[in-house]
Amino acid sequence: MIAIIIATHGKVSEEILKSTEMILGKQENVATITYLPGEGADDLMKKHEDVIKFLRCEAGVLFMVDLFGGSPFNAAIRIAAKGENMDIITGINIPMLLGVFSAREDSTVDELAAIAISTGHIGIKSLK
Repeated sequence: MIAIIIATHGKVSEEILKSTEMILGKQENVATITYLPGEGADDLMKKHEDVIKFLRCEAGVLFMVDLFGGSPFNAAIRIAAKGENMDIITGINIPMLLGVFSAREDSTVDELAAIAISTGHIGIKSLK
């Protein structure tokens, strides 16, 4: 099963995972990374390296972050550049996580990335 790493500014990563698990139930092979005030790039890299060590990454890793170009994204790039079968998706939202968690049992990293983008877009709507 593909490992999922959710990394965001503040505790958004922890809360979005909790919200998604309210709908789908507890998820395996998932880690959250928080980037908190007062922390620097080295702290964030250490957090990424630590979660990579305990996740099962043989099938690949999908990083899901809040902002393109933000510190969690930049740390994920440093990890993904060293490994194969990894991708980074930005703009994380609950519909995106629902789609990824529902499909990751039988999908490749590339397929999951496409699902994340598609379901992330589909989840954005206007009442009007």
